[in-house]
Amino acid sequence: MISARTNPTLKLVRKLLAQKRKRAELGLFVVEGEDLVEAARAAGIEPIELLVAGETVEEELLAELSTLPHPARTIGVYRKADLPRGERETTVALWRVVDPGNLGTLLRAADAFGAAVALSAGCADPLGPKALRASVGAIFHVPLLALEDAPKPWIALAAHGGRPLPELDLVGPLTFLLGAEREGLPEDLVAQCDEVATIVTTGAAESLNVAVAGAIALYERSRAGPVTSPGASASTAASAATPAGEAASSSAGARRGRSES
Repeated sequence: MISARTNPTLKLVRKLLAQKRKRAELGLFVVEGEDLVEAARAAGIEPIELLVAGETVEEELLAELSTLPHPARTIGVYRKADLPRGERETTVALWRVVDPGNLGTLLRAADAFGAAVALSAGCADPLGPKALRASVGAIFHVPLLALEDAPKPWIALAAHGGRPLPELDLVGPLTFLLGAEREGLPEDLVAQCDEVATIVTTGAAESLNVAVAGAIALYERSRAGPVTSPGASASTAASAATPAGEAASSSAGARRGRSES
């Protein structure tokens, strides 16, 4: 049982929880809590290290590591290379979405509707503690893509000025682009899109939260017809390439009148 704060595994977990750079450098990330560890196991993904309070590490030491309000009793260390890869018929692409809670919520919505997620440079780290908690295990099912890999056509979601989303043909492969929480999509990225769509609202709110807008878009896509998801499988090959999310990629909302954020 680990009983010293200087233990190399505890030092590693500390760094992985605190530093995005270290996660990218080592290709590792940390999951806190029995529920998320079980979600990984259910997806066929096993940890390279598993710390259990009172079994493999002293309870006090594990509590000191945890970032949760109520310290986790189980912490796992996982390889990025073991996460799902591949394409899905529907993709949600995010441009500079920096809030990890919004990113995690969008991952959860993508999981619910069988979609992939693409991330631009400057997005929150999907493997950071806050995003992982908000995703509620979706990270183990949702492929992460680079912007250039997001399937066409691209549909930018703008707060104002686009075609009402239900009027668009949403059958077949497509990517919804959602912008940063404040700035939305840059005009040059909107210009690369095949359509600009707006989620029509009737209340006083100027725009929708980016996670809400993404979930609505995915729901509208599901209403248009069945989505065939190849089902990105988790790879256990240590030599496999890491997911494109860390290389930063993707897209987003739209700056026309500010994005859906």
